[in-house]
Amino acid sequence: MPAFEHGGRAVTRGQVLTLIAGFVRGLRGAGLSAGSRVALDTGVTPEAFAVRVAAHVVGCQVVALRPGLTPEHLRDILARDVDAVVTDDAASRPELVAQAGDVPLLDTGGASWPPAPVTPGPADLTARGDRDGIGVIHLTSGSTGRPKGTMVTYGALSEDWALQPARWTDRTRRLAARYARFLLFGTLSSAVMFEHVCLSLLGGGTAVIPDQPLRFPEVFADHRVTACMTTVPRLYAILDAVRERAVDTSSLRALVVAGSPLAPHRLTEAAELLGPVVHHAYGQTETGMLTVLEPEELAADPGLADSVGRPLDTVEMTVRDADGRDLPTGRTGEVWVRLADAFSGYWEDPRETAEVLRDGWVRTRDLGRLDARGYLRLSGRTRDIVIVNAVIHYAGPIERVLASHPDVDQAYVVGVPDDRTGEAIHAFVVPQPGTAPDPDALRELVARELGEACVPARVAGLTEVPVAPSGKPDKAALRALVMGR
Repeated sequence: MPAFEHGGRAVTRGQVLTLIAGFVRGLRGAGLSAGSRVALDTGVTPEAFAVRVAAHVVGCQVVALRPGLTPEHLRDILARDVDAVVTDDAASRPELVAQAGDVPLLDTGGASWPPAPVTPGPADLTARGDRDGIGVIHLTSGSTGRPKGTMVTYGALSEDWALQPARWTDRTRRLAARYARFLLFGTLSSAVMFEHVCLSLLGGGTAVIPDQPLRFPEVFADHRVTACMTTVPRLYAILDAVRERAVDTSSLRALVVAGSPLAPHRLTEAAELLGPVVHHAYGQTETGMLTVLEPEELAADPGLADSVGRPLDTVEMTVRDADGRDLPTGRTGEVWVRLADAFSGYWEDPRETAEVLRDGWVRTRDLGRLDARGYLRLSGRTRDIVIVNAVIHYAGPIERVLASHPDVDQAYVVGVPDDRTGEAIHAFVVPQPGTAPDPDALRELVARELGEACVPARVAGLTEVPVAPSGKPDKAALRALVMGR
């Protein structure tokens, strides 16, 4: 089975190793060695995968540049002692060339770099990374200012739940078996996407890279895709398409949904329309995947539709109060996790690092509760709040109450400045097909379930939810709608 299918060509595992060896020699020939900092500005191709692996073999600190960085953010990142930038098409990236300045630029699409493919030798494929050294820095969106970078050491990478087949648990093996033809799209700079494509490849599967633009859900049948990672907004679009017209999704074995809250009724509907393939997962860039709800678990107990499953066997999880004390089973608090492959800190941000990393534990800053069987139910973000008259209100509970109304498909809550109360609660709802939710009825529902103080000042309807570059619902855009920007 080939490692990649891309642009009408099949790339074997042997050919991938040859590519990696060539890039290893090219990086070393450019003067790079263990500890060198290399920024990768590459697309989604077998070559892009190979050059990242080659950088790890050399032992570089890989800075995974994500698509959509502003010129200011790009300039800021490249000014942080970057030793080289690797791109796959410098001619189409004038802003990258301009911001790189004196930083050496290595173009994989150029005529002279990397050197011609070579037969791999032991020196080409022997990893040189320092276990305590930084292996990769994944960048956040920068929506609140300077993009944060989550630093992962080579030691943590070697412990990653997906990257060591000899240590796979039964759940990991079950997932890998479904990844025979994994849909690879979007970006390889994503920590989650890279983790899951490696799961497919290490399990003997093929990473299928389709032509652009993608057509969901037709892409599944077009390429006989068995597995795909998707965001909640994309899942909703897939379900809308399946309801409206005949769509062949029979090749799917795993549709892994993650990134933002998924309403229980939509998870139930997805299982009904797509069959026993939907996996509801939860994780963070800082930690990788933390929990997963398998379709067989949901089928056996439909009451789990409001959970994100159980922690992976490599994850220790607890729920704590505001003072960091463990809470009893069933109580809601902040989710804390401990795992060998977690990040080691934020790039050049010791204050944020000290806030999140505590004695070997990672504060997720997500709110949730664990039941007696270990299933996690999330209830919001500790920072996704609206402060009304100096009282904190979490957006998550209000969103869940609104989404529980039979006329509401999706619900989102944001806080906006208010002269009288400091901030005010504003809600947006996407109606169920053929319905028109009554704002007053929705406010009454919130008052009845959560109290008058949680009632939104305004409830507005939406036909389509704005989506951020990360694929998650864009609350900044929703807030701008309220403020008239």
